[in-house]
Amino acid sequence: MDAIQQHMLDTYRAARLGEPAPPPPGRHDCRTLRDLYHHWLTHPPTPNRPARPHSGPPGHSSPSGV
Repeated sequence: MDAIQQHMLDTYRAARLGEPAPPPPGRHDCRTLRDLYHHWLTHPPTPNRPARPHSGPPGHSSPSGV
């Protein structure tokens, strides 16, 4: 199910229950990206911090084997 189909289903359910319709998909994308950019500017990554935490002790693989 894609975003448009989910929105149509949610709109139908809202109408049946007498609730307000949800916003269409993508309506808040610009605001979300702006907020993420602002967060990135005010909370920059630290150079000494690893990008990803270790998955566990050496020699142990993940359940997926990767």
